[in-house]
Amino acid sequence: MFYIKFIKFGLVGASGLVIDFFITWLLKEKLHFNKYFANSVGFILAVSNNYILNRLYTFQNSDSNIGAQFTSFLLIALIGFGINMLLLYLLQTYTKTNFYLSKIIITLIVFIWNFGANNWYTFK
Repeated sequence: MFYIKFIKFGLVGASGLVIDFFITWLLKEKLHFNKYFANSVGFILAVSNNYILNRLYTFQNSDSNIGAQFTSFLLIALIGFGINMLLLYLLQTYTKTNFYLSKIIITLIVFIWNFGANNWYTFK
């Protein structure tokens, strides 16, 4: 059961990645919004998508306190984003690791953080 949740979490994460990149691209490139605004909107919509799909599909959770649960999910995502930025900075500053290889490695680390924290806390 644990591994099935892990795979489902990854599939949901992939859908969030598509939403994040598409919304960011749409707002920045086509509608000419500020890139940081576009990135923020893409991130929030992806996190919202991921929360809903993980609640219904991955964890099949029916907790009635959706507001607190979403807040927990969002905070975990923000911590994951912070981990992402810190590790990217450290790898790029102190090693000669290729930028995109760094992002792949870091994405895997943050994925494990996000899954673990949400599995054992948000959707316990």
